[in-house]
Amino acid sequence: MTALKGRCLCGACRFTATPSPGHSAGVCHCSMCRRWSGGIFLSVPCGDSVEFEDDAPLLVYDSSDWGQRVSCSACGSTLVWRTKDRSMNQVSIQAFDDPGQFEIGMEIFVDDKPASYGLSNETTKMTGAEVMAMFAPQEAEE
Repeated sequence: MTALKGRCLCGACRFTATPSPGHSAGVCHCSMCRRWSGGIFLSVPCGDSVEFEDDAPLLVYDSSDWGQRVSCSACGSTLVWRTKDRSMNQVSIQAFDDPGQFEIGMEIFVDDKPASYGLSNETTKMTGAEVMAMFAPQEAEE
């Protein structure tokens, strides 16, 4: 896929990002994402391709030992969840002009999802423990 342009609500934070080939968009139901985004966080993986314009007024919040949440400091728009080394960026599909271009294929932290909503399509589902196991350092066998 080619690089796409994205922006926040007020337009102060503009960026380009290239969605990772072969990956669909995903949904995070964790309590942090729900509080941060005001709902579910719908995002598309973009690897390390996210490039903000130099004057973008970014608000970067360290939400864990390894993750950051990036928002616009002017309008508060939710933009990107990323690893602190910036090698993995999950970009809000709502920041792109056509969020409908992204098929939702995965839901994570499904064990944190409130019972009051659900997606209508079939998705791959992972619990919080399964997601954390992907990121936790592997202990060497003795």
